[in-house]
Amino acid sequence: MGLKHHTIIVVPHTRARFRKWRISNRQLLVAGTVLGLLLVTSLFSTWSFFTKAVDKQQLAELVDENQELRAVNQDFENSIRGLKGRLTEFEQRTHQLAIVAGLDATDISQQSGVGGGELERRYVDLTNQLDEIDVRFREQSRRTSATPAISPVRGILTSGFGYRADPVSGERALHRAIDLSTAPGQPVLATADGIVLQAEPSGRLGNAIHIAHGFGYATRYGHLRRFIVAAGERVERGDVIGYVGNTGRTTGYHLHYEVRLDGQPVNPLVYILDETPRRF
Repeated sequence: MGLKHHTIIVVPHTRARFRKWRISNRQLLVAGTVLGLLLVTSLFSTWSFFTKAVDKQQLAELVDENQELRAVNQDFENSIRGLKGRLTEFEQRTHQLAIVAGLDATDISQQSGVGGGELERRYVDLTNQLDEIDVRFREQSRRTSATPAISPVRGILTSGFGYRADPVSGERALHRAIDLSTAPGQPVLATADGIVLQAEPSGRLGNAIHIAHGFGYATRYGHLRRFIVAAGERVERGDVIGYVGNTGRTTGYHLHYEVRLDGQPVNPLVYILDETPRRF
């Protein structure tokens, strides 16, 4: 007859008390069965995980998404290269504009960084430099517009700038203007942009117009038959401001034309760039 029980004895060491457990055959059978089931379940789960078929449609979608991501990445890289090329071109043009504007062109950024942060820094630098160039261009444009540059009337130069014999008294005197003789009633033009300071009779000059142009420039037009502007009015280069006459101290029809810079008279012929008046 077989054993119905088994005894397990554990002896820790020589001085310790030994321990023993009594286990029946039924208990051993139940424990073995449970362990076997656990092992079979674990093996089946592992096999199912590694051998489960992948959904073909899902796999195809993943492949398509991967291709789309690659295309997007390639487009992004192409855009970055294009942006770098345009930015470099803008920097070169800014460099040229700086030279024209009279700025120190060596300060213009011309680097070849590749990172997004580097591109952003170059963009900010370029924007600041373009703003500075724009300010300089505007200032130069205003200065150019304020500088006398055309003849106020088409005529013959009968008296130049400097010392001469006064046409009335015959005495030697300094002539701070030029005289341009022409037919009476010929239109007189503003020679630069500015604001009319005076348009009224003015002693020996007769009917006269005085225009302030800015940047130290001022012009005066004398002996007019009449004027068609008033004090405070803004005029532009080429605008008709009056007509040739012989009012004031004069011996005939002509225009007395003065140019002053910082309050000092200068030779108006230097500021007539469109056509040099013929001398009498």
